[in-house]
Amino acid sequence: MEIELKFALLATDPMALGPRLAALPVLSRRKAQHFLLENTYFDTPDHQLRANKVALRVRQVGTAADPQWVQTLKMGLGGDSAMSQRGEWEFAVPTGTLDPAQLQSTPWRDLDPDGTLFAALVPQFVTSFARTTWDVKQRDGSRIEVALDIGTIEANGASAPICELELELLAGQPQALFDVAKRIAKSVSLIPLHWSKSERGYQLAHMELHMPLRSRPVQLANGMSFTQVAHTTLGEMWLQFTANLNHLRACDDPEVLHQARIGWRRFKSALQLFRKHPDMVAAPALAPLQPLVHAMARLRDLDVAAAETLPMLANAYTGGDASYKARWKGLEKSLADAVGRQRSIVLGLLERPDVGRSLVEVTQWLEIQLPAGTGGHAATRAGQVADWVLRRLTRLHAKLKGQPVHAHDPQVQHHIRILAKRLRYGVEALRPLLSKRKSKRWLQEATRLQGNIGSARDISNAVDIVQQLNVDAGIVEFLRGVAFGERMHAR
Repeated sequence: MEIELKFALLATDPMALGPRLAALPVLSRRKAQHFLLENTYFDTPDHQLRANKVALRVRQVGTAADPQWVQTLKMGLGGDSAMSQRGEWEFAVPTGTLDPAQLQSTPWRDLDPDGTLFAALVPQFVTSFARTTWDVKQRDGSRIEVALDIGTIEANGASAPICELELELLAGQPQALFDVAKRIAKSVSLIPLHWSKSERGYQLAHMELHMPLRSRPVQLANGMSFTQVAHTTLGEMWLQFTANLNHLRACDDPEVLHQARIGWRRFKSALQLFRKHPDMVAAPALAPLQPLVHAMARLRDLDVAAAETLPMLANAYTGGDASYKARWKGLEKSLADAVGRQRSIVLGLLERPDVGRSLVEVTQWLEIQLPAGTGGHAATRAGQVADWVLRRLTRLHAKLKGQPVHAHDPQVQHHIRILAKRLRYGVEALRPLLSKRKSKRWLQEATRLQGNIGSARDISNAVDIVQQLNVDAGIVEFLRGVAFGERMHAR
């Protein structure tokens, strides 16, 4: 069983990462080993291995003068966390081609009893990278292999960089992985990475490598304990947040940022919902992430103003007048520059070690501490968690319904919108534990309020942004009038 932690690394100069890591106290007294690894991954044309969470590769090791090959089968790939656990079987093979005989002592026999699957295998993509490893032995007897991988993935004529850190547990308990990761994260920003190299190869081959990750249905059942419900729910939300953080490094699609922020808000909302349960383990402090979250919110406001709100109002302002069109073009240019500057700020914050350390601590909490619960309440009778969830969401719904019906104050509207989001996120994630009728009604109410107030808030934000850009005063006055009208119609 292979147990490892994966992290993406941010670096303008990836080749400088090796010396930088080697100088860290946790690694400085360990002898570094260096390898050049070429890997070819195999699957059927319709990707049956990927569908079954299986990876099969042949890796070239050794030197060019004395090449050697290793065939590796991995099963149970990936998961929804940077920490993965999967079966792994490795065998030396004489050439760079697959050897079916070596698979007969593995679970491959159950997957492919008659050999038809193996006969259909063809190369899919390759990975080529330089690996530097350190063997970290700790006083408690645990051993961790720390591996820095720098290189590329190539598929269908396209390529993508590899710049990641893998920590593999050689001996001891999984907690040891996080102990080492946090020591590294004191100096180097680590972003949890839940995709294996093989999964990223498939994504690259299908031109899906940096697609935004949206929320997905959470697999819940009435018989689950509270800690199972909380771990599953929060894990999916944390995945949405961190996966899109990784996309932000290489993709400026505004939807990636949007989905990262949704993942964060869903995670924070669920934490608030779950926090009063007696089995809930307190989450790590999230304060180190707040500068990043605030910078992302600012970038999102700029994106919405530039791509959604202001383009809809352009014709109403210009009215076909050439001079008004010129002023509006000046606004668009200033706004595009502001988006670029703010994006640089977000990426700079992602490189801060305190941000990466906080991401590591939350991942540790999700994978190690939360599943254990506080003890004493983990044995949950069927329906008990569902009853508790219903009570918590009922209180939240009542709080939302108690808000002013015709509030026009922007601060009050913002508070109502936050409550509507919390109810919506809670119902969407925990719907399997709720009655269909009630969840549908609550979801409709929350979505309606969020949408109505959101449009007014978008225009109000656009006004604030335009004022800060020091553009034509006539544009500002025009937008103020539009914003006032939207607030009057909200709710």
